[in-house]
Amino acid sequence: MKKHIAIDIGASSGRLISGILNDGKIELEEIYRFDNKITKKEANDFWDIDTLFDEIITGLKVAKKNGIDECTLGIDTWAVDYVLVDYEGNRMQEVYAYRDDRTEKAILNIAKKISIEEIYEKTGIQFLQFNTLFQLSVHDKDELKKAHKILLVPDYLYYRLTGEFISEKTNASTTQLLNISTKEYDQDLLKLIGVKREQFATLFDPGKVVKKVIPNLRDQYDLPQCEVICVASHDTASAVLGVPGTNNKFAYLCSGTWSLMGVEMAHPIVNAQTYAKNYTNEWGAYNTYRFLKNIMGLWLIQEVRRNLKTEISFTDLTKEAERITPFQFLINCNDACFLRPENMIKEIQNYCRRTGQLVPSTGGELARCIFDSLALTYRKTLEEINVITGYSIESLHVVGGGVKNELLCQITANVTQIPVVAGPIESTALGNLLVQMISCGDLENILEARKVIIKSFAIKTYQPIKIKNLDEVYKRFIQLVGTN
Repeated sequence: MKKHIAIDIGASSGRLISGILNDGKIELEEIYRFDNKITKKEANDFWDIDTLFDEIITGLKVAKKNGIDECTLGIDTWAVDYVLVDYEGNRMQEVYAYRDDRTEKAILNIAKKISIEEIYEKTGIQFLQFNTLFQLSVHDKDELKKAHKILLVPDYLYYRLTGEFISEKTNASTTQLLNISTKEYDQDLLKLIGVKREQFATLFDPGKVVKKVIPNLRDQYDLPQCEVICVASHDTASAVLGVPGTNNKFAYLCSGTWSLMGVEMAHPIVNAQTYAKNYTNEWGAYNTYRFLKNIMGLWLIQEVRRNLKTEISFTDLTKEAERITPFQFLINCNDACFLRPENMIKEIQNYCRRTGQLVPSTGGELARCIFDSLALTYRKTLEEINVITGYSIESLHVVGGGVKNELLCQITANVTQIPVVAGPIESTALGNLLVQMISCGDLENILEARKVIIKSFAIKTYQPIKIKNLDEVYKRFIQLVGTN
């Protein structure tokens, strides 16, 4: 029975999860969990990349002590952030976090040199101020010139484990530097920001073997014999692979700090309409595209909870929200004011005040405001996807941490008026593991893998309940947020 390990790192935590295929079902076991957070040094925000690597090593040591002597291994993390490596193979600088405000005016500055419409035509990627294109555009030019390689975070961790430089495709596409027609880094955009193609590694497909863990590392720390496999290293790409949808009439919602909502496509959609609506065509595993929109997700409630003066669990906040009359307070979840405010509570209250609404004051009211607004945003996004793709979405698959929020799942079903299929929670680690299993021959393809997920994990369906004044509420929401 082959053993596989997913290293899955998010903005607040990371973990190593082992997976095996046993009697037609996938069995998961968490081996090790660790914290992750943005650290501030002087005026900037960074990731502690060395600590993350040390935690991976610690987790692999635990795996060995737990009896895993041999396995495959894959890594997924968040997207867009990068590491500069010099010609001696050493990290050159601290790793900027995407929420750092250095890119606040980057899109405007780039637009002075090249139209943003042309960038979208080249890449098919939506405009977010923290995309790697804009991060590199404001990076110190002398430091960039000295860099031998520019690696995204999971590619750097692969390098530390194996000594090999790779540029995994699903994550590389989020940089807004890949040309959607040539399937390569775009020379015009590279020249625009002062970097060269050779500073990026060879593009790697998910499922391709990278190398074994460096023998010295294995011997020094008594690690398992690990064959490292390139998985879909963008956590959203892995999460979508873990969606148990078996037909082409479903949309997915990867619900966590961000809400990533879209459909899986065989071809990208790049036109004036998708540009105007700011949809993205991120590359997926197995020759697919993730046609989706980024929506500010549970970050909103995470920050509200952090700003509350009293300690309260997410469960209790949700229970309080259940008792609040729905749709009293609505916000545009994607408004830039919510990206990184000093105080999320005050920002939401100020937004409601500015827009002539009642102002939420309690934790329950704030939570209800967020959940209602997210659900309405999901409906708006689904309607746009239906029009753009010509699909008629029949169900919405929710995966990730948001699966645990039963209230939000039910509100979403009620507002969208389609079934919401919730689960599995561990879709990102699952997607990571599925690529390893397919690469090793445990599973034939992703369709078979998704059928195995349905057999292996508890999945709950929320049927829509009719709301009398839904049309009026939705009209008011659209007037509030606009059509884009």
